[in-house]
Amino acid sequence: MLANVICIIACKTSIAQTAPVDSSSQQHAFNNAVILYNTSIGEQSPLYNGPEYFFYDPTTKGNAYFMDVNAFTPGSVYYDGVYYTGVPMLYDLYSDEVAVLLYNHFSKYSLIKYRVKSFDFLDHHFVNIDVDTLSGGSSIKSGYYDELYNGKTEVLVKRSKSVQTNTGGVTASERYYSPSRDFYIRKNKVYYSVSSQGSLLDIFKDKKKELQQYVKANEIRFRRDPEDAMVKVATYYDHLTN
Repeated sequence: MLANVICIIACKTSIAQTAPVDSSSQQHAFNNAVILYNTSIGEQSPLYNGPEYFFYDPTTKGNAYFMDVNAFTPGSVYYDGVYYTGVPMLYDLYSDEVAVLLYNHFSKYSLIKYRVKSFDFLDHHFVNIDVDTLSGGSSIKSGYYDELYNGKTEVLVKRSKSVQTNTGGVTASERYYSPSRDFYIRKNKVYYSVSSQGSLLDIFKDKKKELQQYVKANEIRFRRDPEDAMVKVATYYDHLTN
């Protein structure tokens, strides 16, 4: 059985080349084969070849994780050319690392970042961007980005946490995790930083007048909801330029 599963995985590329469009049943069968393969090989899975992961000092208030979820939760990851599903994972926003739980439900490992193409976690899709592969002019750093929209243009959010110290109280200083977000638009293979509604519209200056009318008519406010505003404007821009 294991040999058959390995064959299915190894032959994935050649199957995709001979069939222009994979049916949903074929994809479902392949995903099940991958799960069976990972279960069969246990600790020998290529997924478990990163450095050991350690939790942080518990005295720091809050936690370092995406959506404050500090328990290993099933997700999916595209790792070293293989798509793994049902992987117990954490997304550490402080170190920008994905930690996974070994099959024994005790050992914890960090995935080797350059081997991660993307992962899905808590209904969000994250992509791994390597600036060394980008053309010049992009104002973005390497790391994992929450991909909110991917069409002709792309909308990304860099989510992170830093450790801050509160020294204003009457008691001893307190360390805590502070979340932050940075916003980006990809247009014509260049990534632009977005900090306001004006900077967002400037990126799409070739259709700025139409977008200003769209924003006004739909009462879109970047300050109120930056992520929603970026997705709506980028989607409408793609519609105008198709």
